[in-house]
Amino acid sequence: MRGLISRIFGFVAAIRFPRFLQTFINEKYVSGFKIDMSEFKQPREYESLTALFTRELQRPRDFDVSPQAFISPSDGTCLERGVSKELKAISVKGHEYGIAELLGDSMDRSERDAELEYVNIYLSPRDYHRYHAPCDMRILSALYVPGELYSVAVSALLKVPNLYAKNERVVLKCELASGKKMWLVFVGALNVGKMKFDFDARIQTNACAGNVALYEYENLSAKKGEQLGMFELGSTILILSEQGAVKFDLAAEQKLKYGDKIGTIN
Repeated sequence: MRGLISRIFGFVAAIRFPRFLQTFINEKYVSGFKIDMSEFKQPREYESLTALFTRELQRPRDFDVSPQAFISPSDGTCLERGVSKELKAISVKGHEYGIAELLGDSMDRSERDAELEYVNIYLSPRDYHRYHAPCDMRILSALYVPGELYSVAVSALLKVPNLYAKNERVVLKCELASGKKMWLVFVGALNVGKMKFDFDARIQTNACAGNVALYEYENLSAKKGEQLGMFELGSTILILSEQGAVKFDLAAEQKLKYGDKIGTIN
């Protein structure tokens, strides 16, 4: 039912209403969620709610270009960060999710026993919805996992055990210049019509796809700041890395902007 609701919401959000009505809808959305539009076009210039949700920055953001700087891949709020214990991480306020279940077949057998460092970033409906590479990296694979579409707001995380590992998601397995591994997990949510990935149009989410799909890449790289894709409404990005790969420097409840330095690559 949640998947159907999300598909219907996505369909309605993509409708291009007459200009006067679309302008009214857009302006109500912007004022209702108190969205800062200073980096974007005016609300009246977006032809649908989906276009507004996925709005593009008018000018690229500046960020630390030094190879060691690790930047936030998106706007949002850091809900938790830490090191897993017994392959369990904290989603928020002591509530756990299982890493092996979350990452599934993107983990090799040899990687399933090691504890990982993690950062959970929540994107609200008011945030910029595009996501970018947090550092120079190789993309080794993309794993699509079908699942539920629970809300990923804090209130839902407190009610639904292991929520991140139950929701639909796309897991990118990446390799840093050091050879250390990192996983970027893009979690679907209620009313998120789709997640899109610029480098592979085959990855289809919230499209009644019932099977796990693994896409492997031989020579796919992304530069720091390069756009990877977009959510069509707010959701969550989880960063998990082998210990010693990145020294993270951020705290729970910290507000983030794409491009903020949140760590140093070792």
